[in-house]
Amino acid sequence: MPRAQLPLSLVEVALGTVLILGVALGFALGTPAPDRQGPQLDAYASDTAALLANDPPRHSGATRLQEIVSSPTAFDRERDALSNRVARILPDNVLFRVETPHGAVGTPTPQGVSTGTATVPTGHGSVQIIVWYA
Repeated sequence: MPRAQLPLSLVEVALGTVLILGVALGFALGTPAPDRQGPQLDAYASDTAALLANDPPRHSGATRLQEIVSSPTAFDRERDALSNRVARILPDNVLFRVETPHGAVGTPTPQGVSTGTATVPTGHGSVQIIVWYA
């Protein structure tokens, strides 16, 4: 019973063609660039949180963050000072939002951008700092 066989050279040509097309498509389509913004943004947020957590209070409390979250009245009183302090800490090309139990300061966080975050627990609630590139 005779069987039909493909010549070995034809099989080699087919495999070689598939391999070359695969490599060519890999170069043509490329790979997505890694997200290098995330770690730097997290570092900005963490550094800002550390500075705010260790800043002395302007009126009362152990730290600036504890003073801000102690009451809604304290937050309203310190809102502008907090915004100015965070703006001085961060580079000019970084926008921010600081969210507390009594309100938030800064720019609303846009959808679809890489952000960095840091959360600082205080005796009256947590403070979350969100940063992103302008």
